[in-house]
Amino acid sequence: MDIIISNVSGVPIYEQIEEQIKGLIMTGELKAGDALPSMRTLAKDLRISVITTKRAYEDLERDGFLESIVGKGSFVKGVNSDIMKESMLFAIEESLEKAVDKALLGKVTLTEMQEMLAIIYEEKNNGKHE
Repeated sequence: MDIIISNVSGVPIYEQIEEQIKGLIMTGELKAGDALPSMRTLAKDLRISVITTKRAYEDLERDGFLESIVGKGSFVKGVNSDIMKESMLFAIEESLEKAVDKALLGKVTLTEMQEMLAIIYEEKNNGKHE
């Protein structure tokens, strides 16, 4: 499981971990029953605090993506793909609302927003296939 942390993104590290694990589950790279690294192992690999990985795992468990079994570890939970997609759509909608608020403050037009979104989407989507 490859997780890449950015210290300059402005997104909290635990959220970066959560989003990347959710993405791996959504794409099928992680399947129901797959074991995740222990919180300590992941923290050591990423060179971050165990508290940060604990927060990410707890949030993922709360949201229904993981299940933890005492003494055994954390595992990908069998999640309905429609529910997963709905969860992602909700998070995207929240982010877009914040972006639109900033755009309106800055008098950025809808067309300019659509162009920015298209460019960012293509850059990110092409980067995953390289």
